[in-house]
Amino acid sequence: MASYRGRLAPTPTGRLHLGHARTFALAAQRCRAAHGQLIYRTEDLDQARCQQAFTLAAQDDLHWLGIEWQEGPDIGGPHAPYQQSARLEFYLSIWKQLHATGHLYPCDKSRQDVARSLQAPHAEDDREPIFPAALRPALDAHLGATDPGKTNWRFRVPDGEVITFQDQLQGPQAFTAGKDFGDFLVWRKDGFPAYELAVVADDHAMGITEVVRGADLLLSTARQKLIYRALGWDAPAWAHASLILDAQGQRLAKRHDGLSLQTLRARGKTPQEVLTAPIASLW
Repeated sequence: MASYRGRLAPTPTGRLHLGHARTFALAAQRCRAAHGQLIYRTEDLDQARCQQAFTLAAQDDLHWLGIEWQEGPDIGGPHAPYQQSARLEFYLSIWKQLHATGHLYPCDKSRQDVARSLQAPHAEDDREPIFPAALRPALDAHLGATDPGKTNWRFRVPDGEVITFQDQLQGPQAFTAGKDFGDFLVWRKDGFPAYELAVVADDHAMGITEVVRGADLLLSTARQKLIYRALGWDAPAWAHASLILDAQGQRLAKRHDGLSLQTLRARGKTPQEVLTAPIASLW
């Protein structure tokens, strides 16, 4: 059995909040319990929103919480393997592998095109409408391409197939392709990989054996399982933590400052309080 390798993968688009803190602490706890290694990776592919200041702030917040990692920034050695924006050539090589499987196709359809389609259902727990099969190109649309070019590329899902997995925290999960999610982006026309491709490529390359993250990404796991299968790779285990909700019952977001770690630290809260105190007491 492979030794345990977990990861922390913050996106530097804002300050970390209480939900991030407790999820990352859980990742560190599960790694320690398995006597494994924890990897820190900065997921900074959103060039319009990611900022170096947030990258450094996230590392400072996690150190303040007592969360440490064995590989990644400020551990020593080159940072490039742990910073997604420095790995574009690697992602391109994975796109080529995935393209060779025949699962990808170029897509010039906009969100407005999808929204206008009467055949496009909306998944209740997904932010985007399901890409309708009626807008798919011919099966041979991918042939002849040697690189993504300046267009979006989608993964053609097996309509009607039920994608199942056992989540270590949420229990058995099942999502139906074409119903709960549709053809999804793997490469963007701005020259960057989409989240699903980059995460799968990095977790495989870094030997991650368990992914600990928020329950809002359960649906992404179903998509990512299809990528793992297409590439012939073994998938890691997944453990999705329940989401922390604010006083109005909404999940926390970086745009809400009330429970950001920066604010909690300024209020004099201790790391122990942040990680264990009842949420109501932290407002």
